[in-house]
Amino acid sequence: MALSPKNTDVKALFNTIAPEYDKMNNIISFGTHKKWRQKVMSKMTIPMGAQILDLATGTADWALALADSSDETTHVTGLDFSEEMLAIGQKKVDLSDYPDRITLVQGDAMALPFDDHTFDIVTIGFGLRNLPDPTLGLQEMFRILKPGGQLVVLETSQPDNRIIKPFWKLYFGKVMPVFGKIFANGKYTEYQYLDQTTENFMDYMTLGKLMLNTGFKKVTISRFNLGAAAAHYATK
Repeated sequence: MALSPKNTDVKALFNTIAPEYDKMNNIISFGTHKKWRQKVMSKMTIPMGAQILDLATGTADWALALADSSDETTHVTGLDFSEEMLAIGQKKVDLSDYPDRITLVQGDAMALPFDDHTFDIVTIGFGLRNLPDPTLGLQEMFRILKPGGQLVVLETSQPDNRIIKPFWKLYFGKVMPVFGKIFANGKYTEYQYLDQTTENFMDYMTLGKLMLNTGFKKVTISRFNLGAAAAHYATK
């Protein structure tokens, strides 16, 4: 299994890119990351009074969307290891309609600071590939989910179409780092890293099998943009 590139201080990297993170997400994905999340949300069932954990919450976009799509008794906890990303996310939460229903905490997705069987739903968007050990991360997600709880993983993926794949590699390998240099105050190296994690991360079928091997059941997969991203849904 391919892990994150060695010798990369991922926390420091995300602290560095935090000020431009939201803008760059929109530029790099041409806004499609929002549509992907909307499609994923449309397939989720959120029970009343749910306890939801959004891992790698970053600037809290998915945490806010989860609060917006649930009833007023539902609580969303967003966890991230980058204090700079969380600081931006907290400002969004404070200005939202849900400051009392969203709690942002700093923590490690591979050593979650929660008791067993705490959450009804766990989500992680574009964060699993940044864990040094995705298997350990999935094991932690399984541990803190309640029996019957839902896991939703939205992640970049690799197209398997022979015609599309070379253009995909060109975009992520060459174009995206240049965007970082132009639009993110010269952060070329940081966006090279993000390309490496995208290109080296396991394919969607391997991830599905890993989830099953972790103990999850009923794993289903949706792919977006000719395989550029994939959503995995599973239950404990």
